[in-house]
Amino acid sequence: MREIIFDTETTGLSPAGGDRMVEIGCVEMFNRVETGRHFHAYFNPERPMPSEAEAVHGLSNVFLASKPRFTELADDILEFIGDSPLVAHNASFDFGFLNHELGLCARPPVCTSRMICTLVLARGRHPGAKHSLDALCTRFGVDRSQRVKHGALLDAQLLAQVYVELTGGRQIGLGLVADTDTVPVHAGGAAVIAREPRVARPHFAANDELERHRAFIARLANPLWARFAPAS
Repeated sequence: MREIIFDTETTGLSPAGGDRMVEIGCVEMFNRVETGRHFHAYFNPERPMPSEAEAVHGLSNVFLASKPRFTELADDILEFIGDSPLVAHNASFDFGFLNHELGLCARPPVCTSRMICTLVLARGRHPGAKHSLDALCTRFGVDRSQRVKHGALLDAQLLAQVYVELTGGRQIGLGLVADTDTVPVHAGGAAVIAREPRVARPHFAANDELERHRAFIARLANPLWARFAPAS
């Protein structure tokens, strides 16, 4: 199953109050394994960046002035996410900004039925614990040493690892159940084919191995199973 883990950075907390999205990062996963494909973009919010928000993500007015507006990349974003489920931390926040921006450029909103919130998952699995992305990375041993400030793509990549842990752990990708379908997975622009599992080859003990085993058993003094053998 294809899923998109995504994160946004904004000028503030309220799209209804005039705040805008300034960055989006999307990471593609297939069967809970990252494929290497991602979508990342910065946007000119067409409004000043509050100092409080800049302190969180480090995106300044000067940096964003030369970036495209959201409407210029809206179709690219919609093409990348397709109809896949969308995973985010505190997902109602990110969905709110994404759909607000889509509305501003006359695009249909993304249905919230596609929303998967890792904050809700974390609260259900670890009630009473800290549930920030940093706290979850620490809990699950995800390396966040590069996270000096918030960044949409980096946070989405970290969240992808956290999401795997919240939904069963890394062992879910071992493929213990045979799948007869050959699934094309696109990684870094190159097609990678996940091949069908090879049927296990039969193994038999050789005659000389059986003879050595019988000789070894015969040398055992008072073996346990002999106590329960029927009398001859």
